[in-house]
Parts: sequence; structure tokens; C-alpha cells
Amino acid sequence: MVSIPEYYEGKNVLLTGATGFLGKVLLEKLLRSCPKVNSVYVLVRQKAGQTPQERVEEVLSGKLFDRLRDENPDFREKIIAINSELTQPKLALSEEDKEVIIDSTNIIFHCAATVRFNENLRDAVQLNVIATRQLILLAQQMKNLEVFMHVSTAYAYCNRKHIDEVVYPPPVDPKKLIDSLEWMDDGLVNDITPKLIGDRPNTYIYTKALAEYVVQQEGAKLNVAIVRPSIVGASWKEPFPGWIDNFNGPSGLFIAAGKGILRTIRASNNALADLVPVDVVVNMSLAAAWYSGVNRPRNIMVYNCTTGSTNPFHWGEVGYYVSHSFKMNPLNQVFRCPSFKFNSNSLSHHYRKGVSHRVSALLLDCTHVDRSETADDENNNSSSQSYGVS
Repeated sequence: MVSIPEYYEGKNVLLTGATGFLGKVLLEKLLRSCPKVNSVYVLVRQKAGQTPQERVEEVLSGKLFDRLRDENPDFREKIIAINSELTQPKLALSEEDKEVIIDSTNIIFHCAATVRFNENLRDAVQLNVIATRQLILLAQQMKNLEVFMHVSTAYAYCNRKHIDEVVYPPPVDPKKLIDSLEWMDDGLVNDITPKLIGDRPNTYIYTKALAEYVVQQEGAKLNVAIVRPSIVGASWKEPFPGWIDNFNGPSGLFIAAGKGILRTIRASNNALADLVPVDVVVNMSLAAAWYSGVNRPRNIMVYNCTTGSTNPFHWGEVGYYVSHSFKMNPLNQVFRCPSFKFNSNSLSHHYRKGVSHRVSALLLDCTHVDRSETADDENNNSSSQSYGVS
């Protein structure tokens, strides 16, 4: 069996979500560990006055790519930015770009998704379901496609007590939902959303479950693999320990706790904190695509990329280590000494919240008002003296 770098040698890879957290790390790892990959087509949309090429260049100039720049200074030549809008019909690809992709692509990594838990249903369906379906339809036209790798989430079926590595029936027929959303106004969509998602906590998880079914049904003739990561956090080892570039998920909570702002969260200390490093997810994705490409399994391959069953870590432990770590290695501009806890007791949580959050905020506001008034008085005195001199 060929090794992973040998498999990717000479291959052309299509990547969505390259400007996102997971997509960046996957792009870096692929180019660094499989240096003989031929090309990586990156689908990127124009945003904030930046062209797709400028957005990709901004990503590549980050610290994440420092190691790759040292080991392979010419890696940029392999990256081809393609203007595309996943929420538009046919992905808004030009005919020229579409022809190149269809003729050349060997492997697809579909990492793009909206990860906002409070996203309205229409937008979540558009990016997580419809865009996935359009990419599958494009993949069906590709002449040399070997693997379609779809990144999902381990919480797509969080309403089940046990989750096997299979695609479960969807909560609703995706096609019927898409058709219904076309004639519904926003008010009606918002009204029916709670009933539609049922026992799933948010539209993100709901639409990721629908997307898996779309991949299974629409991609039945393709060689498909699905990776389901749990809560993706900072890197473990690659390209260096602790890399992260956003405040999504638990990262924002950890930073707030480290600053001394956040002191308590209502949660069970005994609940599993299924945190998985981003480089572990990327390694599994690259390996899963390699396995499907080499072995050509008959059935769709699904991988639950989680840690809870093999290396359980509880939220109570997370709270302890967060406080301990930031006391030993304090952040800049700390508001007060970190003292963060997950609290399962409602009364204790509300008491700590009132004392540590609200009272502190009020005191800080009063201090700010006093300082502002003092500054105004000083400015007024200075102005008076200036006028007297003149």
C-alpha cells in the first residue's frame, strides 16, 4: 500500500473553507507533509473589497505558515485561488474555472460551513445543505475524481444516546425543506424553526445532519468519506503547539476566564468536554481520504473524530486547568486574577454571577464615570487657562 505522501503525489486537490480555522490548517499540513501534491484549487469569495487572491495571500502570510515557508519557500506556486460563492447557483464559477476544475480535480475536501449556532435557518440551509449539494453535483461531472471528503460534526445526531459511524435518516427530507424555504418569508421561517429542529439545540447541528444525508444520497456514485469532529480547539503539535486564530467555541470562554472577566458558567462538572485538537482532525481527514482513495470501499466511510470515549476529560477539570494555567502564565492586560469555575448548582451559579460579574461591572462603570468626569474637569481647566493666556 502506498504511503499517504505517495498517494497525494501529483494529485490536484479542491478545497473549500480555506479561509476558515480548519481549512487553513488542512492546507498547511497538506502542502508541508505532501510536498509533491500538484495543485490545490481554493474556492474563495470576494469579501470586504478583497479579491480571492488577496484573501488567500492574507491567510498564507500568517504565523501558521511560518514552518512551511522555511521548509518549502515555493509552496505558493501550488495554490490556485478561484473566485466562487457557495451560496450562489452553480457556486458562481466562471465557465473557464469550472472547466479547469472538472478536468483536473482528483480529491475534494469540503470544509466550508457556517458554524454560527444562532444562524437563521434559511442561511444555515443555504451554506450547509444547498452549497454541499451543489458541490456534489459539480463533483459528479469531474472526470478524474477519486475521493469526496466531507467535514461534518460529531453532534449532528446529538439527540441519540449512541452514535455509530453511519449516516442516519434525516429529520426531514432536505429537498422538501429547500423547496419550502423558497416561498416562506423570514417571519414564517423563524416561527417554525423551533418545531423543525425539534430536540436538536440549534440550526447548525440540524443542517449538518441534513448535509450528511445529501452527501450520502446525491453522492451515491462517488467515493465519499465523512469526518465528524467534536469541539475543535487549538493545535496539539502541528505546525506548533497551541495555535489558534479565533474566539469560537470554548476559546472565547478560556480567554475571558484568563482575563479575569468570566468567573462562572452554569454547567455540569462531570460532563464530558469532548475537545479535539485541530491538527488531529486534519490528520484524520487527510488519512481518511488516502484510505478511501487507495482501497475504494463499497460503502461510505464515516469517522467519528472524538476523544470522550478514549481519553475522557470533564468540564470540571477544564475549569481547574484554565484557572491554573493562566495564573502560571498570565495574559496581558488582565482585569483581575483568574478564578474560573463550572458550576452545576443554580443558586451558587447565580450568586457567583451576581457578585463576580454584575457588581464588578457596576464598580468598573462607576470608576470609568469618575475618571471621565475628572478628565473633563482637567480639560476645562486647561481650556480656561489657555484662554487666559491668549
